[in-house]
Amino acid sequence: MKYLTVDFGSTYTKLTAIDAQKREVVATGASFTTIETHVMDGFRSALAKLEQQLGAPFVYDELLCCSSAAGGLKMVALGLVPELTSKAARMAASSAGAKVVKTYAFEISKAEQDEIGQINPDLVLLCGGTDGGNKDVILANARRLVAIDRDFSIIAAGNKAASYELEEIFRASGKNYVITENVMPSFNRLNIEPAKQCIKDLFISRIVQAKGLSEAQANTRYEIIPTPLAVLNGCELYSKGTKHTPGVGDIVAVDMGGATTDIYSMSDGAPTVEPVMIKGLKEPYSKRTVEGDLGMRYSLSALGDEVDVYAIACELGIEESLVLDWVARCTEHPDTLAQEDTVEHRIEEALAKAGISLAVERHTGEIESVYTPMGQVFTLTGKDLSNVPYVIGIGGVLINSPRAAYILSGAKYDPTRMKHTKPKNPSYLLDRRYIFASMGLLSAIDPELALEIMKKEIVPIN
Repeated sequence: MKYLTVDFGSTYTKLTAIDAQKREVVATGASFTTIETHVMDGFRSALAKLEQQLGAPFVYDELLCCSSAAGGLKMVALGLVPELTSKAARMAASSAGAKVVKTYAFEISKAEQDEIGQINPDLVLLCGGTDGGNKDVILANARRLVAIDRDFSIIAAGNKAASYELEEIFRASGKNYVITENVMPSFNRLNIEPAKQCIKDLFISRIVQAKGLSEAQANTRYEIIPTPLAVLNGCELYSKGTKHTPGVGDIVAVDMGGATTDIYSMSDGAPTVEPVMIKGLKEPYSKRTVEGDLGMRYSLSALGDEVDVYAIACELGIEESLVLDWVARCTEHPDTLAQEDTVEHRIEEALAKAGISLAVERHTGEIESVYTPMGQVFTLTGKDLSNVPYVIGIGGVLINSPRAAYILSGAKYDPTRMKHTKPKNPSYLLDRRYIFASMGLLSAIDPELALEIMKKEIVPIN
């Protein structure tokens, strides 16, 4: 059995050829994603490069595909209160591979309604209220959403008591909609899987056609899924293992690209300090966050605004203006590449490290000290990843750097920012041929083979 996996990325289309008999990846190939013409043009170009490596045509038995072409799923999420249903909505959307552009809480205002129209999302995830609780907010938001003159789909995953009224509102509007189970049916209890499945289904029925992937879908008997979902599936397999083969345990994976930085954590995030009180929702074992303002090209200007450029310049022993000039140059010309052993290359690495540091801070939980009549206690909001043993690098900026471990060290705990529960003593690993998405696809068919290959391909770095 031979498999060909395809990741139609926003910049590159990446192919991986897998020989099940040899139990290995036999070749990879990549080419620019050709959204402007037809995505299969980029596929054929990448396949030609792959077959050039092999010296012969690659005749495959199964084709497996994922896609984030043209940015993947652009989503907006609405909930009742930020700490509860809005957060649950973001978790459901992110874990399904969507890029959550913005979340809103309470009844949206006229200005927020107009803002959603300007964002022009592919999907809107509408939540609000526990089952049997407040339904006024979700109904009011539904009416405001259908009044927006944009062609987006709506997934309603809120208070089940509002389902009849929601059905009437959506049906009268003519918008594409799905009503599913509440993402938070009772206080502090998450139920994100039904909403996650609906997001995936809508991706297949709507986005695949919109991004020109219908030919690819016609050539495979398996669903095309969002790339981040494929990576999440790969991370979960690598962490948990299969019924017969153990995984490696808790991990944090960092996928830094030109536009976004995705962080994945596979851990229950249990507190590592005592005594501690948990605040807010318990987060899932498998978690993904995406930072749209922390990329190395298309959002490098925003990254430069967020990180401490002066500290980067001091670390490198150069003038701050050199860092700012490099950010400006790459922002204007995203295809700019730094040559090895140059000041620009060192700046590039330092910016990537700082971006990863900020992205992992946003992903992890926060520990705070609180004084009570019983003495000092700690509160934990989110996941405590202090004891996670592995940080894994994914993505071009890491794969192509000779100092990937230095860049990944941005994910490590910083004693000067002690409230962020980042890994304290991690070992660094590298997905050297960008196979996480590929193995996430393969895991649905042959998880044992996918895990075996990952254990060969994901290597330690120093």
